Amino acid sequence: MATQQTTSKKVTPEKATAPRPSVINAAAKVLSGSKEPLTAKQMIEQMAAEKLWNSLSGKTPDATLYAEILQEIQSKGNDSRFVKVDRDHFGTNQSH
Repeated sequence: MATQQTTSKKVTPEKATAPRPSVINAAAKVLSGSKEPLTAKQMIEQMAAEKLWNSLSGKTPDATLYAEILQEIQSKGNDSRFVKVDRDHFGTNQSH
C-alpha cells in the first residue's frame, strides 16, 4: 500500500499596506490641497514628494495624467473632479 506524502506550505503573512491610489485619484488629492491650479508635471512632482504615487516604469507620467484628466473632464462634464483653468493648468471643480 502506497502512503501519501503531505507537504506543508509555509504561509507567510502579506504586508498590510494600504492600496496605492491611482494616478488620477492621487492628483485629485494633491489638487484639493493646493491653493492654485497646477500642471500635470507639478502634480506628479507633488505626488512623489508626498509619497502618494510614483511612476515605476513610465517615461512620461505627466502626459498620461494630463490625458486622464482631460478624459474625465470630457466624459463627466460638470461632475468631473477637475476643471481646466488655463493652458496646461488644472484646478478642482468647486461644484464637486
